[in-house]
Amino acid sequence: MDNLRIYLDNDINKDLIKTKKIAVIGFGSQGYGQSLNLKDSGCDVILGLRQGGASDIKAKDYGLKTMPIAQAVKEADIVQILIPDEVQAKVYKEEIEPNLKAGQYLMFSHGFNIHYGYIKAPADVNVIMTAPKAPGHTVRSEYKAGRGVPSLIAVYQDFSGNSKDIALSYAAAIGSGRTGIIETTFKEETETDLFGEQTVLCGGCSALIKTAFETLVEAGYSPYMAYFEVCHELKLIVDLIYQGGIEDMHYSISNNAEYGDLTRGHKLINSDVKEEMKKILADIQSGKYAEEFMNEMASGGSKFNELRAVSKNHLIEKIGSEIRSAFKWNKDGRLIDKNKN
Repeated sequence: MDNLRIYLDNDINKDLIKTKKIAVIGFGSQGYGQSLNLKDSGCDVILGLRQGGASDIKAKDYGLKTMPIAQAVKEADIVQILIPDEVQAKVYKEEIEPNLKAGQYLMFSHGFNIHYGYIKAPADVNVIMTAPKAPGHTVRSEYKAGRGVPSLIAVYQDFSGNSKDIALSYAAAIGSGRTGIIETTFKEETETDLFGEQTVLCGGCSALIKTAFETLVEAGYSPYMAYFEVCHELKLIVDLIYQGGIEDMHYSISNNAEYGDLTRGHKLINSDVKEEMKKILADIQSGKYAEEFMNEMASGGSKFNELRAVSKNHLIEKIGSEIRSAFKWNKDGRLIDKNKN
């Protein structure tokens, strides 16, 4: 195992990023969080957006300067691409690539398009990554609270010789130097990120919750009790793991709960599940998953939308919405307001 090097604000030239004009392309979750943090850190930031669109209106409401993507690229030293993975290559080809100039920094927060070759940058352009390990809304809320979320940085192409310093300075400006920055590669970030999303954080977690919910409801238990036991309480457990690892979680729960964990968990997540995880990882490593995803989105996303609808209409969503609206928690300090961010 390589020694872990964590960069903090004291290790970084935080003023370096302030000498560069940054064009953030997109104002979704990450575009919202990163651009506002950059602005509040004293950076010269502009937004490349479709003029008059919903994102353009939201960005201007926050006092951000916006302009068409092509113009933003022409004016910037750093171009941070924060639009969805599936549209990056098209926008890059049509609006970004024709306006690039030697020595610019092409930046990403996910290595997908570079790693799988959907975007190929000119040799005289720097290609770097600063990837906060949290959704953009959390990137913003943590920054405003005087904290930050950890970030990964990577250098794919270093034409100017200072790409790592630029990536670190950018990461510090969005708040990550307050908590920690780790260096990786585009390959490692892309493949581990996709694997984590598919097997644990999103795919594995949501499937586990829904399957456990269905098991209790089909056995005759109240769907409200099922929701509390397999969904609501999950945050409480994850918070303990987040702060102190699995050991702290075990310390906090009852002996009964810990014994159930240690004697039953491996029966559920067994060698068959691990074999499926290996297959998922193989598809990610080979590019098979990337090709499937890009083809699905290019063809209109009918399968994707069908799966989305099934998930949205699951009984757990109805029950959860009813419970959350009836109780007092979860009312204040919401991270997401779809009309504003």
